[in-house]
Amino acid sequence: MSFTLPDLPYAHDALASAGMSKETLEYHHDLHHKAYVDNGNKLIAGTQWEGKSVEDIIVGTYQAGSTAQNGIFNNASQHWNHAQFWEMMGPGKVAMPGELEKALVESFGSVQKFKDEFAAAGAGQFGSGWAWLVKAKDGSLKVTKTENGVNPLCFGQTALLGCDVWEHSYYIDFRNKRPAYLTNFLDNLVNWENVASRLK
Repeated sequence: MSFTLPDLPYAHDALASAGMSKETLEYHHDLHHKAYVDNGNKLIAGTQWEGKSVEDIIVGTYQAGSTAQNGIFNNASQHWNHAQFWEMMGPGKVAMPGELEKALVESFGSVQKFKDEFAAAGAGQFGSGWAWLVKAKDGSLKVTKTENGVNPLCFGQTALLGCDVWEHSYYIDFRNKRPAYLTNFLDNLVNWENVASRLK
C-alpha cells in the first residue's frame, strides 16, 4: 500500500475568508504534503514496510525518546497528520455538536478553557510540531503537544483535533504570530462535526 496525496475536501480558496489563504493551502497541501507522500513512498520501497498501512508504519517505526526519528517515520507520520488536518477544518463556521461540547465541559471546565489550553500547548511547542486534543486509552480527553511529526498514534491515543504549528502552516497568513493563528484556527476553521465524529 503506497501513500497517496488526498484531495482537499474543499477548494483551495474555501478557507480564505476564515483566515487560511489560497496561497497557504497551495503551498501546504500541494507542495509540503505531497513531498511527504513522495519521499515516504521512495523510502518504504523494498523494505518491510512496503504494503503496510500508514498507521502500522508510524507505530512500527516510532522511536520513543528520539527527537531525530528516521526518514520513514517522519514522512509517514507527517502524511497521516496532514491527511487528518485537512479533514478537521472546513469552510463556514460549524456549530459544535452537543455531545462534544458536553465532553469538553466535563474534561476542561468549559469550551473556552479547552481552547485556552489547546492554544497554549500550540504556542508553547518549541520549534516545529503539533497541538492535539486526544482521547487517551482510559477514555479521558487531554490536550497534548508533540514535536516535529510525532502524533497521538505513537502513544495509543485517538486524535480528535490537531493543529499544525510548523511555520509553513501559518507564516504566509500570520507571519510570526503563532498564537493568533491558533486562536483563529479554533474560532474560525475547525470542523467541529468532524471532531465529534472522532469522539465516537
